[in-house]
Amino acid sequence: YGPGDHFDEGGHVISSLIRRFHEAKQAKHSSVTVWGTGTPQREFLYVDDLASACVFLMNCQGVPDFVNVGSGIETSIAKLAGIIREVVGLQAEIRFDAAKPDGIPRRLLDSRAVSALGWQPRINLEDGIRRTYDWFLNNCV
Repeated sequence: YGPGDHFDEGGHVISSLIRRFHEAKQAKHSSVTVWGTGTPQREFLYVDDLASACVFLMNCQGVPDFVNVGSGIETSIAKLAGIIREVVGLQAEIRFDAAKPDGIPRRLLDSRAVSALGWQPRINLEDGIRRTYDWFLNNCV
């Protein structure tokens, strides 16, 4: 996720929620509905961290044939929605529609190989969302 992402309904969860929460703020909605229960866990990696990992791996000796790059941190969709609501400055209730699908319960990569080589992400989820929302405001609104 990050600058340049697709902020439409077909986009990734972070960019789609940023757009929906921003639109709810503009329209002064009292609530925003998010699909599912909010319990699934997801791992998120900011685009600049992925780029950093790619450069790191290109300059590294003894890299395995396959390397997963991830943050190693799981966040529930409910917590993610709360962070995005705060970053956007939305004063509305988040409602979860359990009649809609959750998707798979967990999505976490095994990033031990890249960690063992010495790479770690630098941008935490809230900072990445703030940067992404700033980009959205300057490029999509």
